[in-house]
Amino acid sequence: MLFDLDDTLLDRDKAVDKMFSIILEKCYKDVKYSAKNEMLQKFKEYDKRGYGDNNKIIVLESLFDEFSPNYRLPLNDIQDFWNNHFPHCFSINQHTINIVNTIKMHVQVAIITNGSTQRQKAKIMNTNLHSCFDTIIISEEVGFSKPDKRIFELALNKLNVQPEAALYVGDDIEKDIGGCQNANINGIWFNPHMIKNDTEIKPYAEINSFDRLLSYFT
Repeated sequence: MLFDLDDTLLDRDKAVDKMFSIILEKCYKDVKYSAKNEMLQKFKEYDKRGYGDNNKIIVLESLFDEFSPNYRLPLNDIQDFWNNHFPHCFSINQHTINIVNTIKMHVQVAIITNGSTQRQKAKIMNTNLHSCFDTIIISEEVGFSKPDKRIFELALNKLNVQPEAALYVGDDIEKDIGGCQNANINGIWFNPHMIKNDTEIKPYAEINSFDRLLSYFT
């Protein structure tokens, strides 16, 4: 079984909240509660536009342009600031770990994730996920990213598994589910927020809770 990382195994939205708090503490003073909420929503908008893009300068510069900071991070420092702090904003749900370990009793497990090698590796190490998985593939490291079918095929080759014997779990209907289908892998759409599927992509299955994965092995 193959897994996406952000917003599947890890709650990226909670991590973005924590990252915003770090930026607030570093760059702003005495922000009113109402303004803080507006700033957070804007920050999440900027982050979502840059999701999957390794360059995070535009995210913080957009925030600083709209909400003038007391201390503005120098342009040359923004990327390192993000890389050093963001991976530490992630935490792993123990229940998710338990489910992965239960699945691992039946089949091999792997992670396929888009993103920068430095940040994704740091997230995985900080949450101890590296100890749970047989193989981990990061897009920047291998040179292609989801939905490119080659990143899925690489995982299959590493595990020595045929496409029809694999399942892929991810939250992004196009990159994750469309991508794995390009490699003839059945995709399980993890959709905890019950988002409407407005695409022509039809997942093999849809789940809103990780517990549902266990039914595929028991």
